[in-house]
Amino acid sequence: MGRVRSEGAETLTDTSSYVVSTDDPRAPDVRALLQRHLDFANEHSPPEDVHALDVDGLAVPEITFLSVREGGVLLGVGAIKELDPGHGELKSMHTLIEARGRGVGRAVLTALLELARTRGYTRVSLETGSMAAFAPARAMYVAAGFVDCGPFADYVESSYSTFMSLALTPH
Repeated sequence: MGRVRSEGAETLTDTSSYVVSTDDPRAPDVRALLQRHLDFANEHSPPEDVHALDVDGLAVPEITFLSVREGGVLLGVGAIKELDPGHGELKSMHTLIEARGRGVGRAVLTALLELARTRGYTRVSLETGSMAAFAPARAMYVAAGFVDCGPFADYVESSYSTFMSLALTPH
């Protein structure tokens, strides 16, 4: 079993050693991966149903942005946005296509959920696509305990969106 290092906490995973840490969405390699994320979202969703944030949208105080690296190479990203003191939203979860299936998404999800618990959130929610291209992401969230829910925050019901939520027990 490898170890994932995440902001001072270690979590076991069945992958090689990943480093999960806060990062700047404006960094050149991160910016390139975020562009891939936006391209993917726009390829599979109509414009009005693309809720992915651009670099500027992620570089705001209410969002904590994380990256996953192995040997310094960027493999994935994810963020958490504080909706209120007890509720966070996962944003911009994306794994480099060449690194998919290696536990990168699980590593960043684990780190984000740990961060949410540390902050005392009692719930974490997310919006992802309902189309087949998003099935692997939905499966990962279900495996982590997320369940379907209705729209939250400023979202509205859409056949292109799946809304999910996870109840948390804070540390």
